[in-house]
Amino acid sequence: MAGRGPSRQELIRRRRSGGFIGRQGEVTAFRDALRQPPEEAAQFLFHIRGPGGVGKSTLVRHLETIARESGAVTAYVDESVADVVETMEAISAQFAQRGLAMKGFDKLLAIYRRRRHEADAGILAAATGPAPSATGPDAAGAGAPPPSPSSMIASQLGLAGLGMIPGVGALTGAVDPNQVAAGADRVKALLSTRLRNHGDVELVLSPVDALTPVFLGELAEVARRHPWVVLFFDTYERTGPALDAWLRDVLGSERHGVFPANVLVTLAGQSNLAARTWQDWHDLVTDWPLEVFTETEARLLLTGKGVTDERVVEVILRLSGRLPVLVSTLAETQPGTVEELEEIGDPSGTAVERFLKWVPDPARRAAALACAFPQELDEDVYRAAVDEEAAELFGWLRSMPFVTDRSGHCRYHEVVRDAMLRLQRRQSPVRWEQLHTRLADAFRLRREHLEEATAPSEGWWADETWRSLRLQEAYHHLCAAPRTALPLFLRDLLDAYDHGITTLRRWAGVLAEAARDTQSPPLTRWSEDLRAALDRPTPGTATLTLLLTRADLAPGDRVLALTLRGRDHRNGRDFAQALADYTDALALNPRATRPRYGRGRIYELVGRRDEAVAEYTRVIDIKPRHVLSLVNRGMLHYVSGRYEEAVADFDTVVGIVPEHRQALTGRGATHGAMARYEEALADLSQAAAIQPGNSAWTLVHRAKVLESMGRRAEALADLGRAVELSPDYVWALTSRASVHRELGRYEEALADADQALAHEPDDPLALFVRATTWAQLGDFERALADWDHVHAVSPENNWAVRRRGDYRRMLGSYEEALADYGRAVELLPASASTHTARGLTLRLLGRHAEALADLARSIEIDPEDAWAHYEMAVVRAALRHPERDHHLTRVVELRSSPDAGVQDALEADSLLLAHCLLPDWERAEQRLAEFLEEAPTPGQLRALIVNLRGLVAVTPAAEPRIEGFCQALEERLTDAAPA
Repeated sequence: MAGRGPSRQELIRRRRSGGFIGRQGEVTAFRDALRQPPEEAAQFLFHIRGPGGVGKSTLVRHLETIARESGAVTAYVDESVADVVETMEAISAQFAQRGLAMKGFDKLLAIYRRRRHEADAGILAAATGPAPSATGPDAAGAGAPPPSPSSMIASQLGLAGLGMIPGVGALTGAVDPNQVAAGADRVKALLSTRLRNHGDVELVLSPVDALTPVFLGELAEVARRHPWVVLFFDTYERTGPALDAWLRDVLGSERHGVFPANVLVTLAGQSNLAARTWQDWHDLVTDWPLEVFTETEARLLLTGKGVTDERVVEVILRLSGRLPVLVSTLAETQPGTVEELEEIGDPSGTAVERFLKWVPDPARRAAALACAFPQELDEDVYRAAVDEEAAELFGWLRSMPFVTDRSGHCRYHEVVRDAMLRLQRRQSPVRWEQLHTRLADAFRLRREHLEEATAPSEGWWADETWRSLRLQEAYHHLCAAPRTALPLFLRDLLDAYDHGITTLRRWAGVLAEAARDTQSPPLTRWSEDLRAALDRPTPGTATLTLLLTRADLAPGDRVLALTLRGRDHRNGRDFAQALADYTDALALNPRATRPRYGRGRIYELVGRRDEAVAEYTRVIDIKPRHVLSLVNRGMLHYVSGRYEEAVADFDTVVGIVPEHRQALTGRGATHGAMARYEEALADLSQAAAIQPGNSAWTLVHRAKVLESMGRRAEALADLGRAVELSPDYVWALTSRASVHRELGRYEEALADADQALAHEPDDPLALFVRATTWAQLGDFERALADWDHVHAVSPENNWAVRRRGDYRRMLGSYEEALADYGRAVELLPASASTHTARGLTLRLLGRHAEALADLARSIEIDPEDAWAHYEMAVVRAALRHPERDHHLTRVVELRSSPDAGVQDALEADSLLLAHCLLPDWERAEQRLAEFLEEAPTPGQLRALIVNLRGLVAVTPAAEPRIEGFCQALEERLTDAAPA
């Protein structure tokens, strides 16, 4: 607020900065940086490094004061932030305290928090349904906690790239690509059930990518109104692993937006910057390695503190090793009595021990020692740690130079805290255990008090305050009784990872701190092994393997560990190992639903649908209200054509959750497949109305039903709305392209297909639609290129290899076409049309005996296939076989029937071709006129020209007539060509 005076914290900061000693080179360089024009700034990224106690944080605070006095806006973050989102949040909060609220960012962050909460609650409900009771057999037996929502999001997102999200992965076998895409899209719909629009889904799935551009935009606005903005990242040795990649991105690339030129960044940590991130930034980083004070600098500080007695100065210099934090600490409590002066020459003891001797008040001395036990202090923790006589000394403790105070939470400098802990652990092991136990009990009571309220719908692990209390409780138990507390702590690691990798890293960090503070060999060994696991490329999987191998986990805990590792393997596409883990978990507890469900997902992903259905059925037998299993089984029934069973499953879900959008959409799609169009529209309209802003998936399904009803204008409206809601929604774009193609709007069809492929270049369905569009336009070369691409993406897809063969044949590459047809027959031996296509190609190559075998097989499979009879007649004609006329008669009968279906575009036009082969030129000319009246596509025209000329080798005498027909077709083809 304008005109407001400085805060008490600001006054303390100024006072301490006023007594700052040394580091003049760094201070001068920083001042010079603030004087330079931003566009000429050669120094914008500073890195302060050095061992603990050397004064990094003190220098950071001094530089912050200098920056503020120069008119800069500053923000400071340290290890209290765990990730990028918390970092941006902390910076925004500090700007807001200075009247510079980042309103757009804060609003989006608040939306993220709410949407994440809604998604978590929705996903948990989707997994279990609104259960009538909190008990039931699960992973570790009755009453086991449900999977965390974060775990379930990670589990479902493992489908990306595996064909379960439209536009991703391969279509296999002869599966209808529309069906696969439709059923698969429920992955994102899992989140969509509770979120309002596509943007909310992306915000929850990729918060850093969504929040950072807005954060940078707000930062730029703050920077525009001030000469400088300076961001300080302290204790960077701890936060660097989480922030390195993001910080480098925002500084060095425009991936998230522009980073203002008048923003300086200062990093401070004990180690060098990570080479893998910063190795090519040496010319851009201003490196400031700090050493201990020179003797002159140390003496200046002591003089400023009023320490002038040479005997005292010599003792302080010797005990402190001129480490700034120890020099400052000892200077605060210099000796004043004769007895103390007589002890100065005593060489024994550390700097911290001497500091304690020089504190005259026993209550203060005891409070300073006791408050080294907690990792972080507020007034409540302080009172739990100290005895009654020191209860009112919190203010004194906060004023000590080794105590850092940020927003009411205090931390000891680690050099001082480590020394105090070592002293007390050595002097009184009993008191050490008692005080840590007392603090553990204090945190436990606070946690239990919190648990008296209603638990979050997604469980207490989702509550940040609860996790913090549980973590501190665990730390103090580890310190009080390492061997006793370690097994329970290792068990907690499973729940921590179930919540997320960031939580696991926090738990691992506390184990490392407890190991350092206790010097316990078991804790140290586990800490080192855990750190090594977390440094692996797959840290979660490595940690779970470590726990399964080394920790003495109870059977129920092993089930959870195996389930989580199975989930990770599944997300990493190692389906065999995932299946092994789920199977091992089920061997321990056959009624565990999480691994059972996970095994069902594996079977579903690898196309073993019946086995997936069996697993989901077993889950439902154990938990009849397991909504996810019901929905997944329903979708599998749907894509497998078991429509009645699908409807039954969706009915059950709707009975549990009446407005379950996935179930309503699935039921609507199933009704559509059963030609129950009105029921389909009712379900799909109800689903779309639940959250209109996030209904793209449902709208595409409704468009499919409307298209089946011939209501293409309404279908296009639904698809347009779906694309509007989700511009990168590949299935919606591809579906709209398909409708445009069917309406002859080829330019619009190509535009939509191109847009879909810009988002997902390997999407088989989009490639299919574009290939067929090119074919209808008569551009067989481009159609072949797209079919080549489909085949590269889905080499086992029968339709892809078959169609590639067709266009190779149309372009005269008969041997290559024959190879494709051979592979297509291997993939789907009972395909009559593929046998016909191969027979046709063999006939063009003059291999008539082989052609006859294929065509006979085709007619055996499908006796009503007019094209197969036509090709058989052509081969018989080439061999002068009398049965030619029988097959031509069948062609005329089949194609003249009112029930004759629409021919494939490349088979145009078997009736005309049959008349030419008889020959019956009058009827041939009549059929040609009818064909042209039907407004054939350029692709049909070109195909018929190819097919007619293919007859010349069999009936050379008919060549003049055939060429006349071809000229008429070519004239129409020229007229149909785009201007």
